[in-house]
Parts: sequence; structure tokens; C-alpha cells
Amino acid sequence: MGLLPLSAPRSPAPWLILTRTLATVTERRRHVPQTVIEKIVQKHAVGLPLGKVVKAGDYVMIRPEHVMTHDNTGPVISKFKSIGATRFKLPTQAVFTLDHDVQNKSSKNLAKYANIEAFARTHGIDFYPAGRGIGHQILVEEGYAFPHTLTVASDSHSNMYGGVGCVGTPIVRTDAAAIWATGTTWWQVPRMVRVELRGRLAAGVTGKDVIVALCGAFNKDEVLNAAIEFTGDGIASLPIDYRLTIANMTTEWGALVGFFPIDEVLLQWYEAVLKKLELRTFSVNSAIPAPPEHPRINRHRLDAVRAAPITSDPGAEYSSHLVLDLATLVPHVSGPNSVKISTPLPEIEQKLIQIQKAYIVSCTNSRASDLADAAAVVRGRHVAPGVEFYVAAASSAVQREAESAGDWEALIAAGARVLPAGCGPCIGLGTGLLEEGETGISATNRNYKGRMGHPGAQAYLASPAVVAASALKGHITSPDSLDLASMPHTGPPLHSIYSSSPSAQNKDEAAEAHILTNEPLLPSFPPTFGGPLLFAPQDNLNTDGIYPGKYTYQDDITLARQAEVVMENYDPGFASHVRSLLPASPPTPTPAAADHNRKKNDEEEEAAAAIKAGVILVSGYNFGTGSSREQAATALKAAGIPLVIAGSFGDIFKRNAINNGLVCLEAPELVADLTRAYAKDGARGAGGRGGELTVDAGLVVTVRMTDGRVEVRGMDGGPRTYAVRPVGASVQELWICGGLEGYILKSIEAEVRESRTA
Repeated sequence: MGLLPLSAPRSPAPWLILTRTLATVTERRRHVPQTVIEKIVQKHAVGLPLGKVVKAGDYVMIRPEHVMTHDNTGPVISKFKSIGATRFKLPTQAVFTLDHDVQNKSSKNLAKYANIEAFARTHGIDFYPAGRGIGHQILVEEGYAFPHTLTVASDSHSNMYGGVGCVGTPIVRTDAAAIWATGTTWWQVPRMVRVELRGRLAAGVTGKDVIVALCGAFNKDEVLNAAIEFTGDGIASLPIDYRLTIANMTTEWGALVGFFPIDEVLLQWYEAVLKKLELRTFSVNSAIPAPPEHPRINRHRLDAVRAAPITSDPGAEYSSHLVLDLATLVPHVSGPNSVKISTPLPEIEQKLIQIQKAYIVSCTNSRASDLADAAAVVRGRHVAPGVEFYVAAASSAVQREAESAGDWEALIAAGARVLPAGCGPCIGLGTGLLEEGETGISATNRNYKGRMGHPGAQAYLASPAVVAASALKGHITSPDSLDLASMPHTGPPLHSIYSSSPSAQNKDEAAEAHILTNEPLLPSFPPTFGGPLLFAPQDNLNTDGIYPGKYTYQDDITLARQAEVVMENYDPGFASHVRSLLPASPPTPTPAAADHNRKKNDEEEEAAAAIKAGVILVSGYNFGTGSSREQAATALKAAGIPLVIAGSFGDIFKRNAINNGLVCLEAPELVADLTRAYAKDGARGAGGRGGELTVDAGLVVTVRMTDGRVEVRGMDGGPRTYAVRPVGASVQELWICGGLEGYILKSIEAEVRESRTA
């Protein structure tokens, strides 16, 4: 029996290998190691090519388990209606939680809340009114955030869901509207960072101290726009409430995901939750039916998680590996006015920093265990004269638990001022904000200048016990119960960064994988982008530099006008320079001339159609950092720039860019070469060699979208080539549709056609 010939083979998927055997031709799937986060994203990805393995950097269309909006539901409703949507694709996917401005009893705010509730009732959406609690806490309590799932929210602190083994990540309002209408939105899988926690915390050191120390120890953007996977033997000793706090503040650390593994500690925590749910009836009579099963936290779902654990593969790739030794950690305080400043408590309390306000509020540290820690410190004592101490539970369920334990009463007796379950002072809304010249200490997540009140105030962050002790004594201090003598050394904890650079063999394999994972192109997506290259040698070129704030709220400004003012704050001559590089529109030919040149023109048009022409902008790192104004993206596109290449991008800018059909690619090597060749003194930040803010060296660039090959012509030494990761089908489709709103309209129209033919 001979070997079968490979006659007329179909083109195999790039992640499959054809193997010839006796009498058969088989396909052997190439094993590509994945992290646990990549695996969970793979579960929730839709429309992937057959056999596609999701990896960091990939653009994918995701169908999240749930999407939460809060007080910003109103603007999302407006966006939803403006794109022509009339119904939710998956009503059970959405959750509305009113939590931000719950102290505001004005008729305008109450009307807004009433309209959101009415909209929820009309569409059958799960709705949690003001007073029920903070949305992130509700999503954990009610099982919307659950192990092995992907849940998103139109709020930056959705990272918190990682504390229970759920990939939680923030989205913008347009994304939320897209999910309502279609069930899906796009996401670029972030780079993976492994954070290893070793050892065991000393008594009196908490999860808040862990994340405050991490933010201070690794404060050079080590985890910026990354997905963090926490690992290490230290995790087993961390209670779930500690994990939720740490995951919550990975947002302030700069990450897009903060994920803890599903282990026995978590599974036992859910077992305890199930027992509470089983006790929802007052009767012990077996003749009375048990209460109905919770729709999301139930035995079937928990057993499924236990039976099929998802873990990272050996050989999974991480961009970096950070290590923190928990055993060397003492309580820490963050600030003032920056999470990147972290000081050991024994050191800062010697400064006797006087405070006027103290807070235990927010989704970070207002759970029952946090309130119990604070109550243990203040029980039988009273807040210092001149200090206002504010307390709010993370949810009404948390408050009931604290009341049942006697902790709520102890806090009130000590002089705490109670606020409703909600965000309140954490986001600068309602009662008790910091006044000019005041200093406050808080168990919240952010201490940015002006965040909790006046920009002239000082804000520090610490654990609930430290906040309570400081409220009692009137200055930042440790609880009396904390035995500093038994603590580890009082300096910063031991921490380190391990290189995650692949070995030579792994580099070869990665290069091969890059070639093998070329992206198939959708029919209407350009195979090549190309044109003159302009270089802006600047890192952190923010959205105000790209699109000045004075134009942001001119709602009637046209795209043509946006193109005229683009980059005005960075380089006033940028827009006119771009216009000078764009080809002029050809005059309309006469019929005779058209007939004479038709064949030639058809050939030229066919060749030109393969290239999306325009000016290609290249800049440095963190391009588009700053505010969320989407005009920063639309103005560049309107000016004739179809593609921006940078060392890296601000995440919200990238979302806005892709949502509006502007392609973004990262090419650090190209940026480095341009910097050496054309930036003043070979460094970014001071313009070109001649002081010009935008460098035009006469270069021409082409970018092949199938394999990510970038070719730059005009540099010394001849053409140079670089490799970038091509954009996936999800971004291509958004581009073809003119952006996310166009994609939604296309989806709605397709559903209408299907319903008519059904």
C-alpha cells in the first residue's frame, strides 16, 4: 500500500500541521501554550477561525457573560437608541446598578434614576436601585462575576472580579451599547504579566497593604495595560476579601485585568455562600419546599468549576515576571495624592501627619471583614476631636451582616458618620469631601489630586484598621493591637523583576508561530496600507495634544474642522503639512478621455485598490494617553491618516480609534530606529534634529496586513523591514463597517432580514 498523494490540497489553517501517514493524511493541531486568562477569553470569543488559539495581542470579538453599567447607563441608553437599536440581543447579559451619585436627591437625578429603572423594566434587565450597593460588589455577591467567566463593566474597577477567578475588564460606553445590541464587542487581549506572591503575611498585614506596596515598588509602568495573573505559594493564605481588594486596585497599578487562580480557598468560600443561600427560609420543616435555586450561584455551576479547572499551561508566555515576598511586608500607606508613593507605616507614623477626615467607603475595602477590622479598633473608644469619620458599606447585604455582628453599631458608637451603600466620597460626590488644606486617610482605591474633594487637599490610602486607628488619634498611625516589634524589617518589602525573555529556541519558535499565524483578510479590508511617513518623536503624546480640549464640547464641529485642528496643541503646522502630502483629487475626465483611457485606468485602479493610501503617523510610547475624548481618533482619521504606528498606545485611545475605524499598530523597533536617525540628540521629547516637532524625512512606508510586514523606504542603507502583529477579523470588520456603530447597524439589519425570511 503506497502513500496517498497530496493532490489539490486545501490550504490548511496556519495553526495546523499536515502529517502524511500510511493511506491517510491527517491534521495534527499545533499545541500553543496559553495562560489561564487567554483560555477564558478563548471561551468567550466568537467568530474565530477554525483552530485559532487566542494569545496576548490578538484582536477578538468577545461575548462576555455579563455587562454592567451604573449611573452612566443613561448615556449608554442614548447611544443605544442613536444607532437604531430597539431591543437587547441578550437581556440576561446586562446588569444595571445605580451606585455613584446615590446621595443626590435632586429632582433631576431622581428623574434620571427613574428613567433608567423604567428602561430596565421595559427590556427585562436585572436592575439594582440606589442603596442596594456598589455595582462591583453586587456582581460578586449575585454571581454575575463567577469563576471561569469573562464579565465586563463600563467602569475601570471591573478588574475586581479577578478576585473570584473571573476575568473582569473595563469597557467604554460605546462598547456597552454594542453589547446590548449585538451581545458582543471587540477586545485586544492584553500582554500577560505574572505576579508571584511568595511567603505568608504577618499578623496585622492585609490585602490592602499588598496592593499598596506593589503600586509603590513597581511604579515604572511595569504592568501598564497588562493582564496580571497572580501566582505563588503566598496566595493560599490570602482570604477572598484580600484578593478582591488586590484585584480591585490593579486598576490603579495600571493593569486591565487582575486575576487570581481558582483554588480550594475560593471553592470553600463559595460553599459558604451556598450555605447562606440555603438558609433563606426561616423554617426547618422538611415539608416546606426549599427556597429556589440562585440563578447564578448554585451547586451545579460550582461543581462544574471544580470538575474542570482551568489553569495556565507550562510554557505559557508572559511579558514579565514580578515577585513580592509577603513575609517581608509591613503595613503600608499610599500617598499623598499618588498610588506610586508607598511608605511603610512604621516610617510614616513617625511624621505625625494630622488628619481631618477618615473614610471607610468604596468597593475596595467596605466589605464585612473590613468593617469588622475597623470596629475592632474603635470599639469602646471615640473619634478624635476635629476628625470626621465616614463609613459606608459596599452593599446593603454587607451592612446587614455588619449589623448582625455588632460591628456597625460599634462604628456608630465611636462617632462614625454613616453614608448610604454607594461610591460617594471615593469619586468626589456627596457628603464629606476633602476641603482645601485638609488631609484625609481613606480605605478607598484612588488618591489622585482632587479625586476626593479639593485639589488643594492631601489624600492617603491605607487599610481599614489603619484608617480607624488614625481617626481615633487624629493623625496617621497604627492600631494599638499591631505589634510592630514582631513585624519584619520596616523598610520596603523584598521584591524583584525576573526577565521573561525567551530563550533562543523559544525566539525561533515564536518567530515561526508569528509566520504561521498570519491573519486571513476579509474581502473588503485593504491588504496594504501605505504612504508618506511622518514621525512625531514624543512619548506620552496625550489626547489634548492630539485634539485640544477647547474643541471637545463643540458638539456641532464637523470632521473637516476636526482635521484642521488635529495635533494643534502639539504642532500647529501638523494639519497643513498632512494636507500637503495627500494626493490632490484628479479633475473629472471628459467622456472621450474616459473612453480612451478606460482600460489603462481600470488596471491602475485595480492596483491602487490593494493599497489604502494616506499619511502614516509614527510616534513614541503611550500615544493617546489622557482623557477619553474620541475626537482624538476621529480627527486623525479625518485628516487623512488611516493608520498610526507607535511604540505603545493609551488603552482608551486605542479603543476609541478602533471603534471609529482608525487602525493602530505597535512597532517598537521602527520607533527606535526613527528616534536614532531623526530625533534631536537621538532621544524623543525635543522634536527632530532641526527642532521641528513633526519630522518629514521623505520616507515612504507600506504595511502588509496579512503578515504584518512593514517596509520603510528612504532611510540610509536602503529599505528596512519590521514586523508587527496584524489586526484580526474583528478589527477588520469594524473598519469595513466604518466603526463600531456601523457594525452594530449591520448586525441589526441582518437580524431584521432573518426575521422577515423566517
